[in-house]
This record gives sequence, structure tokens and C-alpha cells, in this order.
Amino acid sequence: MQVRIFNRRYSSTRRPYARRCMTLILSFNPSTKPRGEEWRANLHLILTKELAPDAFERLAQRLLRESGFVQVEVTGRTGDGGIDGKGRARIHGCMSFHVIFQCKKYQGSVPAGAIRDFRGAMVDRADKGLFITTGTFSPAAITAATRDGAPPIDPVDGDQLAEKLKELWLGLKKEMAERVSIDRDWFQNV
Repeated sequence: MQVRIFNRRYSSTRRPYARRCMTLILSFNPSTKPRGEEWRANLHLILTKELAPDAFERLAQRLLRESGFVQVEVTGRTGDGGIDGKGRARIHGCMSFHVIFQCKKYQGSVPAGAIRDFRGAMVDRADKGLFITTGTFSPAAITAATRDGAPPIDPVDGDQLAEKLKELWLGLKKEMAERVSIDRDWFQNV
């Protein structure tokens, strides 16, 4: 799809070069990612294909520590009861609560059953749960996570994980690139 925008018409009294139209042609290809956003796809590939499950758990541990959690430990191992780690979330230095977390490398959606299993594993062990995934959560899983009368579970999907990693600059580098463009109006006023 191409869009043409005619945004300025110069009068012949202002410019001796007769009437001119400035034309801007924008190309739009819906399959193309916006500039600067390809890091998300690359990060998703690294997290799902290259990073081992125990390394993903250590990444979650580091992420929580950098986010202000204290005493964060990875407990993930065979027979861990469905819990990959635990820690304490501190609020303004005067209040804290115990949190356990589950890490899943999914490419698709986390089903509601995984949330229910995690909730069963966290009974009498923590005040709150975090379910961190590289994928997304099905609508049923989100409903199960936020069910009234049950211990609260905060679902963290792949997009939220990427944003948090970007916010804390964990595993990402900021690159500044110079972009030079020509100001055609400036040259016409010389």
C-alpha cells in the first residue's frame, strides 16, 4: 500500500520556480516489523531456543533481584513441587511478602491447567505467585490466575518479560545510531 500526501503548495509569488507540490510517499508493509523492534523477535528466539531451562530460571532470579526482591533463590529441580524459585518482595522498606515463581519457556499460550497446578503447589508456601513465561496466557489462564478467593498469581508474559529486561538493561545493549537527512526547504531558501 502506498499513500501520497500533498502537503504544501507554493505560490508563484513566493517562489519564482512556479508552483510546486511536495510529495511524501510512505510504503507500508504489514509483514515488516517497525524499525528498532526486531530485538523483541531475536530475544524471543534466544529465550525459547538457546537458553536452557535452568538458565531461564536464573534469569528470572536476576530479574526479580534487580526489581527489588530480596532473598531470591532458585529451587527448580526434580521433585520441587512445581516451584522454580522463591523470594520476598519488599514494599517501601517497611512491608514484605513471600513470593514463589514458576518459569515456563512456551512458544504458544500457557493453559489454565498450568496456572491451577502452580496454585496448588503454592498453597501454604507463599502470599503471592509469579508465573513467568516466554509465551502468552490463554484467556482461561488469565481468569484462573486472577480468580477471587484464591492466592493471587501475577502472570508475566513474553512481552512483559521483554519490556522488563529492556527497562533493567539485562542482556540488552543500547546502541545509538546517527541518522542524517536532507532539509530540502533549507536549500530552497538559500
